Amino acid sequence: MSRKIRKPLARWALTMGAVLAVGTTLAACGGGSSDSGSAGGTSSGSQADLDAALKTGGEITYWSWTPSAKAQVDAFEKAYPNVKVNLVNKGTNTTEYTALTNAIQAGTGAPDVAQIEYYAIPQYALSDSLFDLTGYGLDQLKSDYTASTWGSVAFNGKVYGLPQDSGPMALFYNEKVFKEAGINEAPKTWDDYIADAKLIHAKNPKHYITADSGDGGFVSSMIWQAGGHPFNVDGNTIKVDFQDAGTKKFTAMWDQLHTAGLLSSTPGWTDAWFQGLGNGDIASLVTGAWMPGNLEANSTAAKGDWRVAPIPTYDGSTAVTAENGGSSQAVLKQSKNPALAAAFVRWLNHDPASIKVFLDSGGFPSTTADLSDPAFTDKKDPYFGNQQINKVLSAAAGTVAPNWSYLPIQAYALSIFGDTAGKAAYATTKPLDQGLAAWKAKIDAYAKQQGFTVQ
Repeated sequence: MSRKIRKPLARWALTMGAVLAVGTTLAACGGGSSDSGSAGGTSSGSQADLDAALKTGGEITYWSWTPSAKAQVDAFEKAYPNVKVNLVNKGTNTTEYTALTNAIQAGTGAPDVAQIEYYAIPQYALSDSLFDLTGYGLDQLKSDYTASTWGSVAFNGKVYGLPQDSGPMALFYNEKVFKEAGINEAPKTWDDYIADAKLIHAKNPKHYITADSGDGGFVSSMIWQAGGHPFNVDGNTIKVDFQDAGTKKFTAMWDQLHTAGLLSSTPGWTDAWFQGLGNGDIASLVTGAWMPGNLEANSTAAKGDWRVAPIPTYDGSTAVTAENGGSSQAVLKQSKNPALAAAFVRWLNHDPASIKVFLDSGGFPSTTADLSDPAFTDKKDPYFGNQQINKVLSAAAGTVAPNWSYLPIQAYALSIFGDTAGKAAYATTKPLDQGLAAWKAKIDAYAKQQGFTVQ
């Protein structure tokens, strides 16, 4: 996600189940079909065809909620006056996805290009709804993006979109609150973090080291950072394993905070949450690199108090993190002009002019050149006491643990976290393993309904 108000996942509209009808699901899982050279297929052309499409011009529709979208579209149309881009904001994440799913199911009404978060890409790819961009040569751009973001859009030999931003996780902390509790440096290990949580709450019972009311995306990312691989897909077979070593490492650590009442239960992305971040009641966040703009816009009372540090690790020596959030832009198979749509996606997430607009709006890039550019990394941020926070965040982008995978029904899985893990664990102080067991049971049941073999 870019630096904007990032809302948590709302309950997923169950119409997604309809579009993932068993026949389509399993066909796509086995490789699907690939028509050639027309809408709904895989092009056999090249990037030269994209250049030609830009010269010829035409009209496309783009769905996006990112704050930079309008400025980027304006810049694109100025550079390519023969192209008209109809920008539509259908709402953030699940609101847009509901409209997109309904259009896919109806066979009409989908945009040419849509913003789709990384966790949702497999679900749309599996339903055979996205145009494969390898035929236009966009697979050649792989080295221009971080490995984790590229791996989120390219799999099974196909490229389903181009990365826009990234969310390597880091520790955002209120240095003032930490120092008031006698803590003079950011925690380097999770053991340090737990010790700091106790000191902060003991110093002021209203203060908690962080808030966690139950978010499936956060838990998944924390398992990722701990080395877990709970989501496994092999052809048409799905295995969800919350008993693997990495998952158990995370739950054993986090339970020391969760079961001891050392976490605020303030729901995320609410006015009360932002107020807590501003007045010191919530002293830190472990989240994606897109977070700074949210703090700056909504927790103004703490300007100058916050800092950014690498995410704590389990051994205190090997830097490792995970991704949390981030979006791509994909071409829908319903597009009547996939070459022009693909050309727009290439410009949007690869052209320096577009990326500059994105960065100026507060976005955090996925492109390696920008992550190492001193103009980006050396920038001082007054909200964070003039710290060069992008140095920390850019370094984090290079330490994301490899080989993470999402389920092809991940969007649905995240939507039911609150009704399963939330009720089983987060509504109480029961161990998180109980909550994850309830989550797994519901995921497994849904996967079977969609025609998957579940181990």
